Amino acid sequence: MSTPVRIVVADDDRMVRTALRVILDAEAGLEVVGEASTGAEAVSVVRELRPDVVLMDVRMPETDGIRATERILAVLDPAPRVIVVTTFEHDSYVYEALRAGAAGFLLKRAAAEELVQAVRLVARSDSLLFPAAVRGLAAEYGRRRPPAAWAARLTEREGDVLRLMAAGLSNAEIAARLRVGAATAKTHVAGVLAKTGARDRTQAVIAAYESGFIAPGRTGDAQ
Repeated sequence: MSTPVRIVVADDDRMVRTALRVILDAEAGLEVVGEASTGAEAVSVVRELRPDVVLMDVRMPETDGIRATERILAVLDPAPRVIVVTTFEHDSYVYEALRAGAAGFLLKRAAAEELVQAVRLVARSDSLLFPAAVRGLAAEYGRRRPPAAWAARLTEREGDVLRLMAAGLSNAEIAARLRVGAATAKTHVAGVLAKTGARDRTQAVIAAYESGFIAPGRTGDAQ
């Protein structure tokens, strides 16, 4: 059997933590290995248990989810993938958590199957979680910046790949859209991450929106 995706749940509401644990532990290949009720505790638990994915409440006492995400990503290598769990979709806290390094976000009212799909998706690191929502957050809360130097270093093909990443396409979907092999698409994605200095797809896409490389109102289509 393959190794299960190991998960830590961080939320100051015990009922929320319990509900998330019940849903995730019922799924084959997923295992909740720890819980935390504050941001500071989340950092400690994650450092000890080294999970693959962290479900992080954005608003918690002592240390909020933004600061906790920053600390986790700063001290662990390889770092876990962080999904921010929030009550409100249009929340500046959510966007700041994404800027801090969270791989995506999930609403607390999401259906169980959405939760499971989100965990599996970010564990694979293969596409952007809820691209339209990320685009909306970038339009509302993004910090407009001068054109980035990295944009000039992207090849034309890498620029196409970044736009498709922003549209939420996986490596396989990018390969099919651009009519290239899967290995070639993966190489282009790696090149985009390296040149933008991004930790993952989410940070690369946010950088693209904030620099104006992609307008937040557009989906970033490519032919």
